[in-house]
Amino acid sequence: MDFEYSQKVRDLQKRLEAFMDEHVYPSERVFREQLDAAESRWSIPPVMEELKEKARAEGLWNLFLPDSEYGAGLTNLEYAPLCEIMGRSPIAPEAFNCNAPDTGNMEVLVRYGSEEQKKRWLEPLLAGEIRSCFCMTEPDVASSDATNVRASIVRDGDEYVINGRKWWSSGAGDPRCRIAIVMGKSDPEAPRHEQQSMILVPLDTPGVKIERTLPVFGYDDAPHGHAEITFEDVRVPASNMIWGEGKGFAIAQGRLGPGRIHHCMRLIGVAERALELMCERVKNRVAFGKPLSEQGVIQQWVADSRIEIEQARLLTLKAAYMMDRVGNKEARSEIAQIKVVAPNVALRVLDRAIQAHGGAGVSDDFPLAYMWASSRTLRLADGPDEVHRAQIARLELRKERKTSAGERV
Repeated sequence: MDFEYSQKVRDLQKRLEAFMDEHVYPSERVFREQLDAAESRWSIPPVMEELKEKARAEGLWNLFLPDSEYGAGLTNLEYAPLCEIMGRSPIAPEAFNCNAPDTGNMEVLVRYGSEEQKKRWLEPLLAGEIRSCFCMTEPDVASSDATNVRASIVRDGDEYVINGRKWWSSGAGDPRCRIAIVMGKSDPEAPRHEQQSMILVPLDTPGVKIERTLPVFGYDDAPHGHAEITFEDVRVPASNMIWGEGKGFAIAQGRLGPGRIHHCMRLIGVAERALELMCERVKNRVAFGKPLSEQGVIQQWVADSRIEIEQARLLTLKAAYMMDRVGNKEARSEIAQIKVVAPNVALRVLDRAIQAHGGAGVSDDFPLAYMWASSRTLRLADGPDEVHRAQIARLELRKERKTSAGERV
């Protein structure tokens, strides 16, 4: 496996890093101040649209779409280091139109959408003019098993009727959110993994109601938020069905592979920034007569953080490499592995950085507390650790083992 970045990727890295230094990092505080000063927290800080305009003008736009006429044409392996850079700031992914859940939704439309669906929804998403949300998780069932979903999608002539309740629909609180991809059951009698479908539901359709936005460890994640949404006798044209009835589970699996790579590389970016903040802090703080950086336990924290970040990055690059070479299905063990490793590594590094900052670490004076809260949610998003570990174990146990004669197995 050759993980050396091509000249094309190295050039993009330099351009992204320069843009982050010049525009994104200085805008983080401006973003918060503008949001806090607005009449409603569910309004878009003007600085974000300014960043998007600059990024698009510099060609740093829609980098996430692999081998696509709509994006930069990068493979998963090529995009991974760029995603890491964007992960260093909570406002960076949107500035480059590489933010979840829009990235996953755009990939769904690119792969499985009709020409009509692409024209109406994909194009404005690619232009950064609207936002979207993904509605799968439900409050009344264990949604780590996607076959549990109860929301119904029933054909009625030239329409489908949707009923159900979803939550943790990230981005639905955003005033620019126009469309939801909803997963529900269209045929309860079909084979277990062919009962589900995905359908496009405009949020202004009668019967769609955003009940509330949900805080994450006290953070409202405004202006995007995570919503609980009810669908009551919602009618949409039959042409809104994505791919076809019974394809929901297959779409979900296709969507989650690249999405998990994106999450994991962003988490490595989070961990890198946390390590940088920790190193800066311990070199400038004195306790018990010497700088914290000279304390043995601090040096162990720094060393362990560097080791863990490097391991997580290499495993994620391996998963990206395999996705490109053999496809998501063959790389499912590696994808599951990084989904366990990356958030846990980020959380450990963040915890050390918070500890090194003392009381400041849990305040909003530094980004560490928010980064920790966001990273902790990713041990649940796209499936909890336990589900991924179970899949890794099943795949490992299925392997045929070669043993020498007489060796006990």
